[in-house]
Amino acid sequence: MASAPIEFPPPVDSAEEFIAAPTDPEDERIEVGVVIVGGGPGGLACAIRLMQLLAEDEALMESLGEVPVALVEKGKGPGSHLLSGAMMNPSAMHALFPDLDESEWPTYGPVDKDTVYLLPNGKRSVPLHPIPPPFKNHGNHVTSVARLGRWLSEQAEEAGVYILGETTGYRVLVDDGQVVGIRSGDKGRGRDGQELSNFEPGSDLIAKATVLAEGTAGHLTGAAIRHFGIGSEDPQQWELGVKEIWEVQKPLDRVIHTMGWPLKFAPKYREFGGSFIYPMGEDRVSMGLVVGLDYRDARFSVHDAFQELKTHPMVAGIIEGGKRVGWGAKTIPSGGYWAQPRQLWAPGMALVGDGAGMVNVPTLKGVHYAMHAGMFAAEAIVERLKNGSGEGVADLSNYQSKVEASDIDKDRYKTRNARQPFAKGFFVGGALASMMTISGGRVPGGHWATHDDATVPLFIGPEREYPKPDGKVTFDKLSSVFATGNATRDDAPNHIRIQDKVPLEVALMWQNMCPAQVYEVPDEELEAARADGNGKLDGKREVKLNITPSNCVQCGAITAKGGRLTPPEGGDGPNYQVT
Repeated sequence: MASAPIEFPPPVDSAEEFIAAPTDPEDERIEVGVVIVGGGPGGLACAIRLMQLLAEDEALMESLGEVPVALVEKGKGPGSHLLSGAMMNPSAMHALFPDLDESEWPTYGPVDKDTVYLLPNGKRSVPLHPIPPPFKNHGNHVTSVARLGRWLSEQAEEAGVYILGETTGYRVLVDDGQVVGIRSGDKGRGRDGQELSNFEPGSDLIAKATVLAEGTAGHLTGAAIRHFGIGSEDPQQWELGVKEIWEVQKPLDRVIHTMGWPLKFAPKYREFGGSFIYPMGEDRVSMGLVVGLDYRDARFSVHDAFQELKTHPMVAGIIEGGKRVGWGAKTIPSGGYWAQPRQLWAPGMALVGDGAGMVNVPTLKGVHYAMHAGMFAAEAIVERLKNGSGEGVADLSNYQSKVEASDIDKDRYKTRNARQPFAKGFFVGGALASMMTISGGRVPGGHWATHDDATVPLFIGPEREYPKPDGKVTFDKLSSVFATGNATRDDAPNHIRIQDKVPLEVALMWQNMCPAQVYEVPDEELEAARADGNGKLDGKREVKLNITPSNCVQCGAITAKGGRLTPPEGGDGPNYQVT
């Protein structure tokens, strides 16, 4: 029997470690009105909308104290940890900034033309006509979500939001069954947890309302969902995207999506995904490969498959003579409507954006959903503060109602069974997904259950002949991590939790899956696992991985596939600028 990563759970107890009562003495606690965890589009939209509403009610603003709205951001700066395909539906920007002309947005303008290709192999490209409806992007805006985050943070600070940069949210603080804030993480600990000379302990941030907008695979969000029992019966699924920004010699005049090669079509591999190539002005393009994390072959690597994609003549022609100027990787929640938490709030707390699964995978859209949800959370909190005692916000069912009445739920309900059919293979899954789109979600109807990516059994396939990095078109993982501006200390505490020993097929999957070369199966372990003179590997043999946590770009893939990413020190990780 093949191994599945879920059989080797990480040594983490969320209830014990990430949920706790306040511990600081009352006179040392930092009291704010509302605390938001996460400086992405959802968290920042929430903060801006809160300040817009509070500006209309001076008495309510004063009742929230000196810091009415605080936002905790773990990255080096605003936008540092933000990455997305970022083909943005404009509705949220219009709602949040109704008086701002689209020409003043931090985008590269709206899309005029789309093309979709099926790549049957590494040489041919077949344009699809008519264009499948999910890939029609006319009127949507191309943007760098890192750039968008920096711009939104400027608007938030101008409005009076207090942004705590380089600060992780380590624990959700719960008192008498209600969320009362978060505790920030310590700084200045060594690899073994010892206090260094620059040690700074975390602090309790006490708030009347807490908004978790951590983004994909947020650890506080996961801990809160488990603690309050508000998750769906359908587990979340994930996809991993690897992305690059290129300076190019000639402008790209359209948005391009591809399906097929270099992914394998056979159902036994369960390789589902596709690529995007977006214009970023006259001299840059944004491009990436997104693949579902329920694939089975332990030798598959999204990063290396993306490098292979760039050797296809259609793609190579776009970047010919160009230069890579950015790289990054991130997971995307892809479970859709059924995998969203059944309740988006708990006493004193609201869940916003990717952490709550608010992504429409068939259309590759999530930025505007996160922003709308952040605005809904702000409006719901202000409603409760106005009508309550001022001692906190317990019942946020009004937030749930706003989401359920919006396009966030309506759009994703139509695509509720879009991802699941691809477990049957590319062609069957594609046919069923097309029927779903044409019928507005009625076929295939009903409730197709999702599955945990970590439950999928693995096998070790034959060696994959990925192109060797040449440093011009194709790149290795370590040089790609360098391109992110990652400045994590080598002696920082290890924020990655996996079992000490796991079967080789699980270890190889982690090694190849990780786009940042965090995990490595030692050569001696590989040699010991060769079962016969033909070089066949014994996938059941237990091995110990070498881990280099300082390489980590916090993409979240390990959390999806059997391990756990826990909070790093504030300021660690990538420092994305153009992704």
